[in-house]
Order: sequence, then C-alpha cells, then structure tokens
Amino acid sequence: MILLDGKATAEAIKKEIAQAVQELKNKTGKIPHLAAILVGNDGASETYVSSKERDCREVGMNSSVFRFPDTVTEKELIEKVVEINRNNDIDGLIVQLPLPKHINEQRVIETIESRKDVDGFHPVNVGRMVIGLPCYVSATPDGIMELLSRYKVETSGKHCVIIGRSNIVGRPMANLLSQKTYPGDCTVTICHSRTKNLEEYCLSADIIVAALGSPEFLKGDMVREGTVVIDVGITRVKADTKSGFKLVGDVKFDEVAPKCSYITPVPGGVGPMTRVALLKNTLKAAGMVM
Repeated sequence: MILLDGKATAEAIKKEIAQAVQELKNKTGKIPHLAAILVGNDGASETYVSSKERDCREVGMNSSVFRFPDTVTEKELIEKVVEINRNNDIDGLIVQLPLPKHINEQRVIETIESRKDVDGFHPVNVGRMVIGLPCYVSATPDGIMELLSRYKVETSGKHCVIIGRSNIVGRPMANLLSQKTYPGDCTVTICHSRTKNLEEYCLSADIIVAALGSPEFLKGDMVREGTVVIDVGITRVKADTKSGFKLVGDVKFDEVAPKCSYITPVPGGVGPMTRVALLKNTLKAAGMVM
C-alpha cells in the first residue's frame, strides 16, 4: 500500500508556483492576486479562507478578503462581485460557499467573470471542461488529477467508481477521468444515495473516489485487493482528544487501507491538493502557465 501524500506533494508544487510567481514578477512586474468574498462567520469557512491567505503569502502572491455579515443582501453581494470583476489588479475571485439561504448561489457564481473564476464553478468553465478545452477546473478534482499524475497511478482502461454526484467534485471527476488523456481513459460509474447494490459497484472498481460527505462510509468489505482509493470527505467527529474531536474521511481507513494499492489519508490527502490547485488557477489567471 502506497500513501498518496497530498501534504508533501502540495508543498513541492508550492515551491514550483513560488518560482513561477517570481519569474512573472521579474518579467512583467505583475504579482498574482487572489480575492475571496466571505459571508457570515462560519468557523470552517473562516479557517479555509485563512489557509488560502497563508498559502498566497507562502508563494509570493497577493490576497484580499472581503467580509460581509450574513444579513448582506444579494444585490450588495453581486455589486461587490461586479466591482472586483472590473478591478484589473485582482486576477482571481472566489466566493466562499455556502451562502445564506436568502442569496441565490448560482446567480452570484454566474456574475463572476469566467476569466477570474479560479474556483471553476462558472458555467463557461464547466462547459469548456466537459468538451476538453482550456479552462479553470474546480480545485478539488484538479488537485486529485494532479496527485494521480505525480504518483504515476495507472488509469487507462480502469473502472472508476465515484460515490457522490455534486457539481463540485463528483460530476467533474467523472468527466475528467473519462477524457482521452492522462490521468484519464477510465470507464466511469457514478453512484449516489439512490444507487442500488452500491457495494457491488465498489467491488468491481479499480479506482474509487469517495465524495459523499458521510464519515467512514466506505468499509473494508466494499473494496477488493489492489484498489486505488481517493477519500474526498472530511468530517469532524467527537473523540477522546485534547480538542474533543478528530477529522475523518468518507473511508474507514484502518479497514480499507490494507487492501489498497494506493490510498489518500485524511487529513493530509486531498485537502492540501485542493488548496494548491487554487493557487495554480490564480497563477494561470495572472497570465503564467506552469
């Protein structure tokens, strides 16, 4: 069993990005700039945005965070997005999700200029991804693809089962892994909460991407020997620790790992790769392709 170490891989990629940022600065004087809009004071969102700010500092990028109370109106939020769209100093913009229920998330996403949509959620970027054109791929799927590539995991002709059909992970992963490229050329099955005999699909898989948000859902008896397992989930559960909780994924690691050829840990697997993929997209938005 080989551990797909997202933390170490992300650190290596950060060094490559930092070098590219310095080259861009030396050639043009341009410093890539990532902006984030944060609504409310959700603890997980605050932590995630703070991590993005720290990542930007580490690679020499500029970052800005625009904070709003959860009482902000949709009109006010959209006006801020339009303002950032027009700011030529800002290369990439993310709107931290979820937003309060009184705000239409899709309307806000579609207001972001597709050329600044480094989260890869705008329909233009999604559409270009589907037909294999250059675009910003959403960060988690892009990070997973990069991890598979860096570890040279064989994907051609493999059966990949994706558990979860979200627009953020499940569906884009299915598209990317089915494309005629590397990583790719997979035969893909998407499973979800309505799938019957899900265990049978998992037992037929060469690669499983668990992205359903259900702690330790994938058990040892659902995986055959030699499977590659990518665990996208991350959930806080109560535990007898100093903090009173621990982080677990969608995979029951102790049961599944011994059967795997490759597996991602939680934490330290997909999470760091998601963040570094966002940096790569911001670099691309600033005009520098690695």
